[in-house]
Amino acid sequence: MAPLTVLSTRKKAQTRLSRDSEIFTTIIKAIQEKKGENIVSLDLRQIPEAVADFFIICEANSNTQVRAIADYVEEQVREKTGEQPYKHEGFTAQQWILVDYVNVVVHAFQPETRKFYNLEEMWSDAERMEHND
Repeated sequence: MAPLTVLSTRKKAQTRLSRDSEIFTTIIKAIQEKKGENIVSLDLRQIPEAVADFFIICEANSNTQVRAIADYVEEQVREKTGEQPYKHEGFTAQQWILVDYVNVVVHAFQPETRKFYNLEEMWSDAERMEHND
């Protein structure tokens, strides 16, 4: 599996987000509505080398569901906040789709791919919060 390149090609915005930010809550709700599982947010704000304020990570059991989550996140964020993603990747293979809103990056994985990349371990210094119903 090839790594996604989007995170190394852009700079973090200057405005800081919180878990109460409209975009953050919209993303979490969209993932939950599409039945994303094992939803976790990583607060990266205290990590100087971090490329975003938050990662939101979830998993789905099929390519179709991974795609549906990513599509619905984009639709809901656009509808509720007017924001478009800076970039997205992974729509071809649909094993891991990344939707980048600069300060918050959404990662929708299939379980095996999530285990392989293990972002939670890579960013283990970040405060972790679960968002499961």
